[in-house]
Amino acid sequence: MVLLQYTCHFSTLRFFCLHPSSPTPLRRRSFTVRSTSLPFPKHKATYHRELEAAVDVVERACRLCIDVKKSLFSDEGRVLDKNDQTPVTVADFGVQALVSLELSKLFPSIPLVAEEDSAILRSNNLVDSVASAVADNATSGFGDEPLTHSDVLEAIDRGGKDAVVFCTKPATYWVLDPIDGTRGFLRGSEALYVVGLALVVEGEIVLGVMGCPNWLEDKPCTSTTSMQEYESNQAGSGIIMVSHVGCGTWTKKLSNSQTWESLPLSALFNAKNDADNIGDDEILLVPTCCGSLCKYLMVATGRASVFILRARAQTIIKAWDHAVGIICVHEAGGKVTDWRGSPIDLDADQAERRAIFPSGGVLVTNDNLHHQIVEMISSRSSIF
Repeated sequence: MVLLQYTCHFSTLRFFCLHPSSPTPLRRRSFTVRSTSLPFPKHKATYHRELEAAVDVVERACRLCIDVKKSLFSDEGRVLDKNDQTPVTVADFGVQALVSLELSKLFPSIPLVAEEDSAILRSNNLVDSVASAVADNATSGFGDEPLTHSDVLEAIDRGGKDAVVFCTKPATYWVLDPIDGTRGFLRGSEALYVVGLALVVEGEIVLGVMGCPNWLEDKPCTSTTSMQEYESNQAGSGIIMVSHVGCGTWTKKLSNSQTWESLPLSALFNAKNDADNIGDDEILLVPTCCGSLCKYLMVATGRASVFILRARAQTIIKAWDHAVGIICVHEAGGKVTDWRGSPIDLDADQAERRAIFPSGGVLVTNDNLHHQIVEMISSRSSIF
């Protein structure tokens, strides 16, 4: 898994965007909109009600993550390992329960496809912690009675495996990754983590929201080492990224900001592998350890040009690791395909919509590099 990442002059909390109708990123314009809800008129967004709800619940989920993270290392028993040996925390379960509860209240007919289920939680004594985290960040409207353990467990399982069986026709459903990059969440500020939520309508991703609580402010740097030092020593200010089909992709600060900003994606840069000699118009090819949605976020914001994921025989690629990232990059003017250049098919897993099967792997770019990289993969697939 590799990433083409900028090492100089990172963008601020603004988004590098190219409207999807534009063929090439020839102009660089900054759009700033002050709004308490969405950065574009409601009449232009068919799913504005769903998007407003998604933004609200992702913001709440990010606050839940921040709250849990503050106490994570002082309390025992808050980190578990799943069967695939990946870590899962109270925050993962809490975010899934919170999002499930909020969305089911507003859109009861739309099912949820999400990463976690409550099996591990039921076998440990963490339900109190999860219920408390959810209650602290939920909206009012669940009645006068407090949330019960049963409410929380059922909400988690609403998005779990076997919760819903789809037919072969294109379906409508939410896709949630409660915390993408749990390892980064556990490492403090050294690696990014993302809460990602997307809505699929009849097989098409129509909106997406990503929240990154520890997204860092801009700072020029000249090497991988200095960037790592900067990230480990500075607190992230956090961003919310939103996308709606036909309306572009926008970001704002996580902390009560009403200012949405958007910019075109970056133009073509030259790639180098020498971290100590990177110029302003060059990018560095480096490995990275954050989750998949974190990499989509970096491509969408212009901090990276390319994210390449190889499909491996023993690994299932999950839909929630890609759905929201796909629309955020697409609406920014970037491109996401498999290694053959074909679109990602979310309907391939006809029964559950939990897996995708991209030929060769997933390729995410700012579009300028896409055709060249597909050709490189086709002629020299061993290069990656």
